This record gives sequence, structure tokens and C-alpha cells, in this order.
Amino acid sequence: MSVQKLNDLLQPLVEDLGYEFVGLEYSNNPKNSVLRIYIDHDNGVGIDDCETVSRETAALLDVKDPIRSQYNLEVSSPGLDRPLFTAAHYQQFVGEIAQITLFAPQDGRRKFSGPILGAEDSNIRIEQDGNEVTLDLSNVVKARLVPDYEKILAGHKTK
Repeated sequence: MSVQKLNDLLQPLVEDLGYEFVGLEYSNNPKNSVLRIYIDHDNGVGIDDCETVSRETAALLDVKDPIRSQYNLEVSSPGLDRPLFTAAHYQQFVGEIAQITLFAPQDGRRKFSGPILGAEDSNIRIEQDGNEVTLDLSNVVKARLVPDYEKILAGHKTK
């Protein structure tokens, strides 16, 4: 089953449970396949939230049986290095630094890292080495935010 069909199956369930469906990753490995679902909530995501979504998702997957082979189901918060799946995700985090890996090379490279400048439809714009680069979203295999740990730690200092 394609990732898009899994998205179409699982997104409504996760949203009906009251969570944001950030996205999913499916790694089809003969020895250790993994279906990883990322969820978020305005109040954050805890272990109980992941357990609830995991239980409901497992039940739906058991009934629909979209994945014929064995796999491990993981439900997680997006974390500090939040994965980016849609143009809306990139637009939401304009100004933040992202690491992006492409399926096929562009301008002789597959890995890009830099501030997100924007996103429109199927294109992402980032700054790479001082230049604006436009990437095709359908060519992105993986993208994540790069956490600014100094900023995060500075926010936790007490006076």
C-alpha cells in the first residue's frame, strides 16, 4: 500500500481522536518494517496520547489490513526535529532551518540545509549557501527541522 493511501486511511481517524495528524513514514524492510505516525496537540503529546492513537490505529489496520506483511507500529510526537511532509508544514516554519534529502539530485546534490523561505503548492524555497533554491516537494524523501538548542535552552533558564 502506498504512503498516500495510508495517509488517507489514518488521517481522519487521528483527527477524529482530537489530534493533529502530522504525517507518517513507512519503511518496508523485509526483516523489520515500521509504520511511524506523528501526532501533535495544542497541549503537547504524552505517552497516554500515543497509546490512545496506537490502540485505535492498530484496530483500524487490523480490520482494513492495508499492509500484508509484518510491521511495527509506532506513534510519536513530532519532537524538536519535527518532520516536514506538506507545503503547509514548510510555510508554517518559514525562517526555521530545515535539512532536506531528495530522491534525485538537483544541481548535483541530494542534501540541502538552510532557512525555509516559503512554500507554494508543490515547491519549497530554502536558502542554501546564501542562494535561494527551489525544490520540488515530490522529490523530497525526508525533511526535518533543525532544532536551535541554544534558543531552547535559553528559554528554560531561570532568573
